[in-house]
Parts: sequence; C-alpha cells; structure tokens
Amino acid sequence: MAGIKKTNAMRMLDSAGINYSVQEYEYDEEDLDGHHVAEYLNIPYEEVFKTIVAKGDDGYVVFCLSVDDELDLKKAARLAGSKRVELIHVKELLPLTGYIRGGCSPIGMKKKFPTYIDEMILLVDEVSVSGGQRGLQIRLKAEDLISYTEAKVGEITV
Repeated sequence: MAGIKKTNAMRMLDSAGINYSVQEYEYDEEDLDGHHVAEYLNIPYEEVFKTIVAKGDDGYVVFCLSVDDELDLKKAARLAGSKRVELIHVKELLPLTGYIRGGCSPIGMKKKFPTYIDEMILLVDEVSVSGGQRGLQIRLKAEDLISYTEAKVGEITV
C-alpha cells in the first residue's frame, strides 16, 4: 500500500485487527456509480456494496447494499424499526459522516450510526466498500463488515 494515504476507515480496521486489502480505481466526477467500480476492479456487482445514509424516526441510519440493487425505503424502514426513512440530501453527507458522495464508507464515520446490510451479503465471502475517499475500495470478509459495523442483516432491496 505504498503511496496510499490511510483513511479513517483503514485506521479503524487496523485498530480493530481486521484484515483487509485496498484497491485503487480511476473515476470521473460525473460517474461515481458503483457499477464503474466493479467493472474497473473486475469484481462481481454483488460483491461491491454502496453506502446510503438516511434519516429514520429516531435519527440517522446507514444502509449497505450491492451496487446492482436498489434500496426499498419501506423494507429499509421496517428493518430499522422506523415508520419511514428518507434519504438525506447530498449536502448533509460530509458534515454528518465526514465523507463525500462517492467516498462514503460504512466504516469510520464521524459518529456510529445504526447500520443495516442487505441479506445478499450472506451469499458472498468478501465484499468491497468505499475506502473513505473516491478512488479507493476496501475489500474485507463479509462477516467482518457485519460484525465491525454491528449491522443488522435483512431484506432492504426492491
């Protein structure tokens, strides 16, 4: 990892003793889509997870799901124990999480938010999530992501 500056997400995993690898990819400001990441790194879509931040009845919540899937707000609310959840505006992301769009990791946000991961994660051994900045992905065992984020796993996709 020479030349890659450690992000907060990497430092958190290091201090927790969790093994991971870092993959760099090129991106375009106009195309921050997870499909691009998967194709560039030659990883199946179902192993690349995006991070979505929303607001529920009791505050902010984090959802992680495959880049090939779409968040179902009703199912997400049910899993989070809320009447409803709504996506936050992109301008709220940085002050709330410390991360920007296209570089938001479920690991190492400014505050620890309740995290919910789509059940599809149970079908793969490893996943890639944002490394905490655009152009970086962290690859780790699916079970390590679930346990580190203390996530509840369930159905949250359309």
